[in-house]
Amino acid sequence: MEDVLRSLGFLCLGSRMKRIGEQLQADTQRVLDRLDMRIQSSQYPLLAALDRLGPLPVGELAQSLGIAQPGVTRSVALLAELGLVEVNPSQDDQRRRIVSLSRNGRRLVDQAKREIWPSIENAVADLCADLSGPLLGQLAAIEDRLAATPLYRRAENAKVAAS
Repeated sequence: MEDVLRSLGFLCLGSRMKRIGEQLQADTQRVLDRLDMRIQSSQYPLLAALDRLGPLPVGELAQSLGIAQPGVTRSVALLAELGLVEVNPSQDDQRRRIVSLSRNGRRLVDQAKREIWPSIENAVADLCADLSGPLLGQLAAIEDRLAATPLYRRAENAKVAAS
């Protein structure tokens, strides 16, 4: 069957990129599920931002990730329920809420940095290796490569190769 998004080229570029992003996140989730991790792949960037930047107000956390504040607020609430982040009022402005990694959140991030993130990063690097030429051709190559070998399998192979 015709891939309409691919056929329409630049007209559907955003939809194609979203489709690739959704597939990458779904495959990453499969890796996390196999490792019995308790959170969604979409929440790791939030934890990574807190790891890199330290405690942040919700608005600045949203800005650092380039996503809307309501989405960050929802993710923070879920991560707080899981005991991975702590949310406290700012010392200088009680209306501002400061988000930080909890002790369990720090442990999870440290584990992810050792055991998960490198294999995911290597799998994506493998997926994109030797891409060149026009953007639409590169997107087609990424889609074809994901169809042939999903990211979760590439992550397994990257982990084995690193051992």
